[in-house]
Amino acid sequence: MIATKDRPRLVREAVASVLAGSAQPTEILVVDQSAVPAELELPGERDGLAVCTLAAPALGVSAGRNRGIAAASHEIVVMIDDDMLVERDWFGALVDGLVRGGARCVVTGRVVPGAPEMRRGFTPASAVSEEPAAYRGRIGMDVLAGGNMAARKKDLVEVGLFDERLGPGTAHPAAEDNDLGYRLLEAGYEIVYLPGATAIHRAWRSDGDYLRYRWRYGRGKGGFYTKHLSLDDRYMLGRMSGDIGNRARRFPRSLLRRRRLAAGDVAYSAGILAGATSWMLKERVRRRGGP
Repeated sequence: MIATKDRPRLVREAVASVLAGSAQPTEILVVDQSAVPAELELPGERDGLAVCTLAAPALGVSAGRNRGIAAASHEIVVMIDDDMLVERDWFGALVDGLVRGGARCVVTGRVVPGAPEMRRGFTPASAVSEEPAAYRGRIGMDVLAGGNMAARKKDLVEVGLFDERLGPGTAHPAAEDNDLGYRLLEAGYEIVYLPGATAIHRAWRSDGDYLRYRWRYGRGKGGFYTKHLSLDDRYMLGRMSGDIGNRARRFPRSLLRRRRLAAGDVAYSAGILAGATSWMLKERVRRRGGP
């Protein structure tokens, strides 16, 4: 399942990479929030393969993914983002890993940066470890890549699907997968990381967008942190302060050697604070009976 908006070429190439795999799904759902839906150019007929394009009235990647999960015909749901290409063994590795993991397991894979598709093109997020891992409980970090994961539909429904207030297309435009991963772990699920299930996150964004994306990622993270803040449980407060503190501590060194990274850390930290403030204000209005 792929959620997309206004990226027809990218989503067509993402679908083509799935179809080139050594193992293939029996259903591909493209949830398209574009004003003009993408036309998928499939290379010939495929027996047993259904390809559906679904419209999603609500905007945002979380709303799109939730629409796709609800419409999926099968128990196992596998997701990528529209700006990813998958390696040949990707699909089989994810599904096999989920089946081997058994009940109350979610599987995520490796996300590697693609080659720049323009001068100084960049990838905003990656997960490049080559070591498999299994995570349970409070691990102090985010390990679920929403753009490269497999789960059972009933498990996603049980924990409440993606929070449609988080993620691209919302006021807190990131961290929707961080939030889902945290809720899964809190509910007792295991998240398994399989480096053999590799997706390539394409570097199609221009260098001029770098600081804007760091701000957006920070703003989403601030919303995520604040959503789970509690006076009775300081865990998430510790994570938020640690995130900002780590960036502050490396800032002097980065400023001398990696100025782009230093500027990105400032934008990201400012985004965390802005996202936290925005979330608190919106939640306060909601608790008082507002929208």
